[in-house]
Amino acid sequence: MANTYRGLGKIGLQDEEEFVDILEDKRHCSDLSFAFRTFSPPPHKGAAPCSAAELNKAVLESQYLRYVIEEVAVETGSSVEEVRGEVRRTLGEMSQNLQLRFIRLMAFTFRKVFKRLFSAIYVNVEGLNALQQAAQEGPVILMPNHRSYVDFLVVSYIMFSYDIPLPVIAAGIPLAGMKMVGEILRGSGAFFIRRAIGSDKLYWAVLSEYVRTIVRKGFAPLEFFVEGLRSRTLKSLPPKLGMMHMILEPFFKGEVFDVTLLPISISYDRVLEESLLAHELLGVPKPRESTTGLLKASKVLQENYGCMHVNFGRPLSVRRLCEGKINRCQYNHMPRDLPQKPNAEAQACGSWLAHLMVRVQEEDSLTSPWSLMACVLLQVPTAALTEEGLLFHQLTEQTLWLRKLALDFGAHLSWPEKASDPDVMSSAVALHRSVVYRKAGRVYLLLADEPERKHPLSPEEDTMRTAAAVLMLASYRNQSLHVFVRPALLALAMSVTKSTQRDELLTCFCFLQDVFGNEFIFIPGRSSEDFEEACSLLKKCKALHVSQREVTVSDAGPEVLPFLQELLRPFVDSYQLMFRFLCEESDCVFTEKEFLPAVRAFATKLVVSGELPTYEALSSDVQKNVLSALLRLGAVTKTKTSENNQYKVNKTAVRRTGDMLAGRIPPQITQAAPDARL
Repeated sequence: MANTYRGLGKIGLQDEEEFVDILEDKRHCSDLSFAFRTFSPPPHKGAAPCSAAELNKAVLESQYLRYVIEEVAVETGSSVEEVRGEVRRTLGEMSQNLQLRFIRLMAFTFRKVFKRLFSAIYVNVEGLNALQQAAQEGPVILMPNHRSYVDFLVVSYIMFSYDIPLPVIAAGIPLAGMKMVGEILRGSGAFFIRRAIGSDKLYWAVLSEYVRTIVRKGFAPLEFFVEGLRSRTLKSLPPKLGMMHMILEPFFKGEVFDVTLLPISISYDRVLEESLLAHELLGVPKPRESTTGLLKASKVLQENYGCMHVNFGRPLSVRRLCEGKINRCQYNHMPRDLPQKPNAEAQACGSWLAHLMVRVQEEDSLTSPWSLMACVLLQVPTAALTEEGLLFHQLTEQTLWLRKLALDFGAHLSWPEKASDPDVMSSAVALHRSVVYRKAGRVYLLLADEPERKHPLSPEEDTMRTAAAVLMLASYRNQSLHVFVRPALLALAMSVTKSTQRDELLTCFCFLQDVFGNEFIFIPGRSSEDFEEACSLLKKCKALHVSQREVTVSDAGPEVLPFLQELLRPFVDSYQLMFRFLCEESDCVFTEKEFLPAVRAFATKLVVSGELPTYEALSSDVQKNVLSALLRLGAVTKTKTSENNQYKVNKTAVRRTGDMLAGRIPPQITQAAPDARL
């Protein structure tokens, strides 16, 4: 594997590492005996045992929280005891209550469910051994990616299976409201965080002190999703930084010697929520988390979802990673217990670490044959894929060609070794029968059956039906885009600039990273290294000749470069569409609630007319990413009103960005505003 982070040593997945199926030996023994097995994880060497109640008491009695309580009492005119009562209620709503009996119930239930859902759950034992050692030596932060509701407790299930101390897990507050399930999750180690905290000073203080106390005491490994939300597109999301700063602060202040970060990559052959996610992207409201909804979803147990791979990455020392990136002496000038916001240096360091963790998750993930097949299928025009299909042998040939390219680019593939290539393809098509079907030697995109209706579908309704199918297929393509995105950006830069000069291509490459900074994960300050990596990979696959001054097309270039450019075509088309929409709108000020349905209606009209070839412009995630990109680039400004965020468009700047993306004017590196959302 090409080592992207040379200065950090080998922190990615090792080629010789083996995965074991943790369901294999468990299919032949009792679920009950597994749940009630002896569980005796080695204790944390530097921490005394601590119950959930003792943890809450330490939080309530902290000098930091006392200071904030007194400050809020003065600001609001309330008594100190009233504010303290509010803190107790907040802590009661938030705190976990990790108990072994709930863990045993979770283990029993999950074991039964997993055996029904998955053919295998593969885990790298070497990574688990490293985690077990790290958990004994200091505070450990588990950072899985988030693609499915299944992610939530699967890590705890695996750690229970291997006698590793169980984590406490940051979860969204809606899960706490599920009857019975909420308490089971709380007893399994979940602590619940409100989704909209805003400027609630007291809530921020309680949450941050709760997290910092867990880290300081080494109470248990702490698990949180650095992306914040479950990805509805199955791509990595830009990291949220609030929790990251909370877990780093005890190290910055010298309260702990070190903190260990452990990225975890969870990869699925097939995701349980695939249809639900696609419809959410098209504006269908997300179902509210409820116990009733969970029971209704039990029909998923009748389906086969293939394999899951859970790769526990190498433990990473914050002390080592932050060396030279932050001056911790500054924290000696203030009492540790005084509240203070992270300064610019701390924010930059936290952002860098968070982006690094997401990139390591990507590099450690396993790419399935189906993800590569989806890349190929989506380069066929949608109308042709629904009406004429793609010859199966052609799909097989192109996927095998793409497999070689992916391996050249350093991808890790979950490719069955003992099956023939046609059998692998056939199995993938059969597994994803909700997305495609095979008939008479061809593979077709499957459109969902419509209930009987009095009137035929309108063109707009038919477009949304097709869009749901396309977005389901695109989500699986997205699982492998991180493998190709840097070479693809260079290929796109060559198309945009029509230049072979390295400096011009680098400028365009950096511009494209700025524009698509919400679609793909780029570590801040590494654009030049990403460009060099792209050159190296395209040189390795013989697509480019690379010299000190020039980058020119080589033997394989006419095959490789157009394919990579087409991988990014849906994003380019979608962004250009929204730039056009913003420039043509008469009103320069709007809210997000006004923008999303209006731009979707505009895109639908163009798809129906045949002017817009991509259905991905209908995705709300792409639409929101365009707004975020234009905010960073300074082409849109945001102001907060009492009810909604308002956006003001600088049409000249938007038009200029679109012209640079189209190659009508030379691209320039923009001074993107830092996106340090707490």
